[in-house]
Amino acid sequence: MSQIAENLESVLNKIRAVEKRAFRDENSVKLVAVSKFHPAESVIEALEAGQLLFGENRVQEAAAKFDEIRARGLEPNLHIIGSLQRNKVKEAVRIASCIESADRIELIEEIEKQAAKINKNIEILFEVHTGEDSKAGFTSVEDLENAIKLCAGQKFPHVTPRGFMTMAPFTEDKSLIRKSFVTLRNLRDSFQKKYPSLDLSELSMGMSGDFEIAIEEGATIVRIGTAIFGSRG
Repeated sequence: MSQIAENLESVLNKIRAVEKRAFRDENSVKLVAVSKFHPAESVIEALEAGQLLFGENRVQEAAAKFDEIRARGLEPNLHIIGSLQRNKVKEAVRIASCIESADRIELIEEIEKQAAKINKNIEILFEVHTGEDSKAGFTSVEDLENAIKLCAGQKFPHVTPRGFMTMAPFTEDKSLIRKSFVTLRNLRDSFQKKYPSLDLSELSMGMSGDFEIAIEEGATIVRIGTAIFGSRG
C-alpha cells in the first residue's frame, strides 16, 4: 500500500469515527482530497486507492493536472475550492463539477454565462465569511440572500446551488472555530426553510486541522490535503 493510500485510509477511518461519535449517519460526510501543489501522480495514487473527489484552488494548475489525468482514461471528480476570478471561470466550468467558492452575484452570473456556452450544468456552494482571516466569501447576509433568491427564481438555469462553504479562522481557539461552523449551519437551516425549492443540504467546512469539529457541527463535506498528500510540494 502506498503512503497516500495509507494516509487516505487513516483519514477516512477518523471521519467515520467522528460520524459515529457525533451520532451522524455512516458515510454522511464526503471527503474532498485537496491536491493543490501536488503532481498528477499523487492524484492517480489516490484514485487507485478509491478516492474519486478532489479539490483544487488554482484553476490553471488544476486544468493542466486534471487534463493529463483524464487523458490517461481516469475520471476524477473535481471541485474548485479557491477564490475565483471572473477571467478564470471559463476554464473552471470546463474542468470542474462544482465551484465551492461562489462568493458574489457577479461571479455566479459569469459561471452561468460560461456553463451555458458549453451546455453544462454546474453545481455551486455559496462561500460565506464566518470569521476566517481571508477576505473571501459573502460578508452580508442580505447579499447572500439576493444570490439565493436569484437561483430560486431560476435566473441561472445552468447553475445548481447545493449548499454552503466556509473556512474557519486560523486559531488554536476551538470555540472560535466551532462558532464559525455553527454560524454556517444556522444560515443553511434558515435559508433551506425559506427557499424549499432549492436543495441547500451541503455544508463544506473543515480542513486537516479542524475537520472533527466541523463534522460534529454538521459538515457534509470536509476538505483535507496535508493529512493525505503530505506537506505542499
